[in-house]
Amino acid sequence: MGTPLGDFIRAKRDGIQPETLGLPERGRRRSPGLRRLDLAARAGISVEYLTRIEQGRDRNPSVSVVNALADALSLDAAERTHLRYLAKITGGACTAHRSPAPPRREVRPALLRTLRLLEPGIAVVTNRLGDILARTSGYELLTAGTGLLDGDTPNLTRYVFTDPRARSFFADWAEAADEQAFDLWLGPSVENSEWLSAELAPVAGPEFTRRMNRHTVPRRGMLRLNHPTGPELRLTRETLEASADAQQLVVFLPADEETATAVERLRERPRLRAIS
Repeated sequence: MGTPLGDFIRAKRDGIQPETLGLPERGRRRSPGLRRLDLAARAGISVEYLTRIEQGRDRNPSVSVVNALADALSLDAAERTHLRYLAKITGGACTAHRSPAPPRREVRPALLRTLRLLEPGIAVVTNRLGDILARTSGYELLTAGTGLLDGDTPNLTRYVFTDPRARSFFADWAEAADEQAFDLWLGPSVENSEWLSAELAPVAGPEFTRRMNRHTVPRRGMLRLNHPTGPELRLTRETLEASADAQQLVVFLPADEETATAVERLRERPRLRAIS
């Protein structure tokens, strides 16, 4: 049985063409990408050891081996961080942990007060699972009519993968899906991530499973939204980590004058309730 660490290494290896690393073409290959032999040589480890890591038979590679694999795969800073995180949770998988469970939804009063200071701007408190825990009236205006806030416990990840309206709302749906799938690995706890993944897998199907298992580190560039009233909104995001709570305060800012004008027009509509 594989592990998240092994899956990530194999996915990155499959995506590398040998010639980009200055390696000779060795003829026909059974699978695309970099051979285990070449990756092992670049990392200074044996092919047999690399095979054990990829197949999940060795779950505790040393820090030096993890760093050597990062170098051999030419990972960027975000990918290196993800590799180290996967090594950590894979190593801890041998120890017993609690059953999958949803995370707590409480938001500290201080974080709520900070959110209120951002009114009438567009801001939300969430966690890496996509739970929308609190939001400003501006965020409600931004998402009105999309279905995202329907229900008592709205969740962005569930919405992206299971609500057909999400594919219209997110102009770059594939990038949004990659972000939400990737962030499940960074959930408040392993148990929380397993809980939502188990819930989503049967209803979201292979689209969700494929994106989660390929570990694509998202770029998190400009967010483009097709608002139901008509305009395309282009937004940048500023994220403040509340690490003690495993939550985030995300502020959305218009990326251009056209978006700023469109947001102001949304605010001219009947006001919605403020902080939720």
